[in-house]
Amino acid sequence: MLPDLRLVIRLQEIDNRLAELTREIADLPKHITEIEKKLTSHERKLEADQAALAGNQKERKKCEADIQTQEQKISKLKDQMLLAKTNEQYRAFQNEIDFCQAEIRKAEDRILELMAESDPLEKNVKAAQSALKVEKAQVDGEKRQARERTAVDEKAASELTAERGSIVADVTPNTYQRYERSRKARRGVGITEAADGRCTACFIGLRPQFYQELKRGDQVMVCESCQRILYYNPPIVLEDLASQSTSSSQD
Repeated sequence: MLPDLRLVIRLQEIDNRLAELTREIADLPKHITEIEKKLTSHERKLEADQAALAGNQKERKKCEADIQTQEQKISKLKDQMLLAKTNEQYRAFQNEIDFCQAEIRKAEDRILELMAESDPLEKNVKAAQSALKVEKAQVDGEKRQARERTAVDEKAASELTAERGSIVADVTPNTYQRYERSRKARRGVGITEAADGRCTACFIGLRPQFYQELKRGDQVMVCESCQRILYYNPPIVLEDLASQSTSSSQD
C-alpha cells in the first residue's frame, strides 16, 4: 500500500475520533444544564410547599389568637352581665356572648381544617428535602465527572490535533486535498475500503479493470461514484499466518 494511503487512513481515524470528542465536549454542558433545570424545578416545588405550609401555620396562629380574643371578650361581657339592671341589657350582653362563641366555633373548625391540610404538606416538605439532598449530591457528582471528562477529552483532542498536523505535513498535497474535498462533501468520510468489488461507503460496484488497478495499490484512486479515496486490503490467508508463526518460533 502506498505510504500516502496509510497516512490518509490514519488521518480518517483521527478525524473520526476528533468528531466524537467534539460532540462529547459540546454535549456535556447540555447534559449539566438539563439536570440543573430539573433540580431547579424540584427546588421551586419545595419552596411552594414550604410557602403553603408557612401560610397554613400562620393562619392557624391567627385563628388561635382570634379565639383568645373572643374568650377575653366573653369574660368581660359576663362580668358586665352581672351589672345589668334591665332584661334588655341582659339580653344584649347575652347576644354578644353568643356571637363571640359562634366566632370561636368558626375559628376552631378552621383550625381543624388547617391541621388536616398541614399533614400532607409537612410530609411533602420532608420528603422533598430528603430527595433534594440526594439529588444535589448527584448533580454535584455529575458536574465534577463532566469537568473531569471534558479535561480528558480536550487533552486527547489536543494530542490528536498535533498528530494530525504531523501527518498532513507528510502527505502529498494533492492526496490531502482530495481527502479533504471528499471528507467535507461526504459527511466526514474522505477515504474508505473497497471490498468484493464494491465501495464500502456508497456500495456501488467498481469496474473490474478499475478494481484490478486498485488492488495493485501503486496509485491513489477515488470511487467513480462517491469520489472518496479508495484503498484495498488483501485478505489474510490462514496458511500464511501459520507459516509466519512457524518462522517466528524457529527464530
